[in-house]
Amino acid sequence: MIETLSLLLCVLAGRSTGLESSGPTGIEAFVEQHARDVTYYGSGKAALRDGLASIAEPGQNVLVPAYLPDAVVEPFCELGLEPRRYRIKETLAPDLADVERRIDADTVAVMSVNYFGFPQPGLDELTALIDEHGCYHIDDNAHAPLSVVDGTLLGTRGDLGITSLRKLLPIPDGALLYCNSDGVRERFEPSSLSGVHERFDASDCQFVAKSLAVDVFSADDRVRRSVDALVTGRRNSLAAANPADRYEAGKRPMSKLSARVVDNSDPKAIRSARRENYRTWRRVLASRDDLEVRWESLPDGICPQVFPVRTRDPERFLAELEGVGMRGAHTWPRLAESVRTDPTYETSTALARETVVLPVQQCVDPSSIRAVGEKLRR
Repeated sequence: MIETLSLLLCVLAGRSTGLESSGPTGIEAFVEQHARDVTYYGSGKAALRDGLASIAEPGQNVLVPAYLPDAVVEPFCELGLEPRRYRIKETLAPDLADVERRIDADTVAVMSVNYFGFPQPGLDELTALIDEHGCYHIDDNAHAPLSVVDGTLLGTRGDLGITSLRKLLPIPDGALLYCNSDGVRERFEPSSLSGVHERFDASDCQFVAKSLAVDVFSADDRVRRSVDALVTGRRNSLAAANPADRYEAGKRPMSKLSARVVDNSDPKAIRSARRENYRTWRRVLASRDDLEVRWESLPDGICPQVFPVRTRDPERFLAELEGVGMRGAHTWPRLAESVRTDPTYETSTALARETVVLPVQQCVDPSSIRAVGEKLRR
């Protein structure tokens, strides 16, 4: 937390953050090495909205996996598009037979998802099916802003793609829209939701103030919990809001604070730190026969968003973590009610209930993960 706070204060003061790399600096420079057409937004859903508006017309439909947070389809509803959810397999690969059953003449696009920072399983087969039906391919890369596979940045493997910078950095907002194909680039018209605010505003200062309050009181656990509840009240109320309200709250350009942090962050260092934390969790939990690690290996180029495990008793595991002072773990995702109540999506519902994600943020020191492991073994 101290490192995060120092970074934010340096950004507001216009000083060097110390994160600059010796090569091309910043995430923007990194992205531009891999993508031709990039536009900034405050949220991934706002980016998705503008991307969809450039290719779709009211009355058409878009296929998305059922294993997806509930608010992701809100831009579809705003644009008069029907979201059609397809089944996925235990491996997170699309159920291709189900995808094909749901495609019709009004299907304009099909979405794939790079879960937890890793590439979409079964993508080649899904892409072939999308091409066969003449649909656009949306590469949902919210989890993997810095993941590269075989020289290709995740998020750039479809006609359009999105990625979330807020899931990578200690910033209040931030996302990217990739227009990857000529057809999308020619039709794309950014809305007022795109771009970056020209100056720092009150919300930037408020975000830093909240970070400062949590840091100052972190030593006393009882006080820290009280401060956490106070300074994160707005965030928690937003998380509890319905999907439409959460979508509306993110419809804005990216903040100046977020843009400065993005400019001053070193992608290589971030990816290295997250990969080390991922490997540390894997070693710490290796002896747990009640946990199934989603990805045992960590291929070159992958920048994990979290360390996901599957357990038949998530409540017990989360209680164990809480008992040893480990915070930040949770199940993922919060599914749409129409998915949770439909037996057709049994696999997605089971995965959402049993998948626990553990933090690998670059501000987490591997020694703290090892300490958690020692406490869990006692």
